[in-house]
Amino acid sequence: MNPVVGLDIAKGESKGQVFLDRGLPHGGSFNVIHTQEGFEDFLEVLRTVEAIAEVRPVIIFESTGHYHTPVMEFLEENNYVYILVNPLVAHQAKKSNLRKVKTDAIDAYRLCELYYKEQFEPHKKRGTQLLNLRSLTRQHESITDLYIKTKLQFQAVLDQVFPEFRGIFGDLYSKVSLHVLLAFPTAESVLAVTQSELADKVAELCPSRSYHWATEKAAKIRAAANRNPFKRPRLESHLFSLDMYIKMLVQYKEHLSALENKIDALAMEIEEYKIIQSIPGIGGKIAATIISGLGEIDRFNHPTKLVAFAGVDPSVFSSGKFTATLNRISKRGSSRLRHSLFNAVLCGLRKSGSKRIKAFYQKKRDEGKAHRVAIVACINKLLHWIYALLKRKETFLDMA
Repeated sequence: MNPVVGLDIAKGESKGQVFLDRGLPHGGSFNVIHTQEGFEDFLEVLRTVEAIAEVRPVIIFESTGHYHTPVMEFLEENNYVYILVNPLVAHQAKKSNLRKVKTDAIDAYRLCELYYKEQFEPHKKRGTQLLNLRSLTRQHESITDLYIKTKLQFQAVLDQVFPEFRGIFGDLYSKVSLHVLLAFPTAESVLAVTQSELADKVAELCPSRSYHWATEKAAKIRAAANRNPFKRPRLESHLFSLDMYIKMLVQYKEHLSALENKIDALAMEIEEYKIIQSIPGIGGKIAATIISGLGEIDRFNHPTKLVAFAGVDPSVFSSGKFTATLNRISKRGSSRLRHSLFNAVLCGLRKSGSKRIKAFYQKKRDEGKAHRVAIVACINKLLHWIYALLKRKETFLDMA
């Protein structure tokens, strides 16, 4: 017998179905609650199946973000082999029936049937270092997106309160700039104090600069207040929003700085990180995102599989006598990984970038390829290089 247990994962619970062999379901569907007690009941089900089939069952379920994590940990603790199915593959399997029926029990049933139709490999456990790095880089990207959106909202409010404040400091979002604006958010509040008091505040916020520099900034702030079209905001809500956005920006900057330090410290412990960084154009942040997105290189036995995993392989469309010649990339896999590879190629094409990337890009352009097509070809080539470097544990030699 070849028993399998299909699980349709949901938040906090799963629906299960047992097959003893192809076309031989055993009993009806059952629930698995994601608690200690629920997993103990599930373990009894697995032991019962093992006693009947005289072999340990394989458990199959689809990847569902973080909802399947408790199930994975339970199965690993009890040494059960499990298969983690790509959601796209599972979705196609669930549509195999002509009838439009969608229930968790039927989804678990379809996963069991899928197990006997396809040849799956057991899930390989990933290293905790790379998983931690992936989590941190994704969190950094998420907070960066929030930081950028908050910047735009802050600028919109600043234009209605103190637009002349722009240009006083080299970086509007520097610590000293934001804290000065927090202390003196309107032209009226600036003009209510003396220039020496302003200079004292600036010097207090930026002790690394001279008092002369603080005096110059104080003079610029007063001049900006005199030029400002609004002495006080028309709406009180604008002041409240400005105060809120400044505090949010300060917090986001602190969080991003802490995340970057943590990412750098963790990445430096990973050998592959230093190897990928040896490629010109790939800096610390891009290298961390690429290595955490790719995972262990041992999972791939050919560079084309790495290309397909990143989703930059060409799609294929052929029907009858027609074969499409303009094929887009498949865009399967992680969009974050593709974005990082795209940025790596752009950085490699700079004047100080990679000679080999620039030579390959120019070759594709000379063949008549469009800019974006040549960029995708460079990404494909870059992945082949990364595969070879990580397999051989060698650093990159940039010889055109």
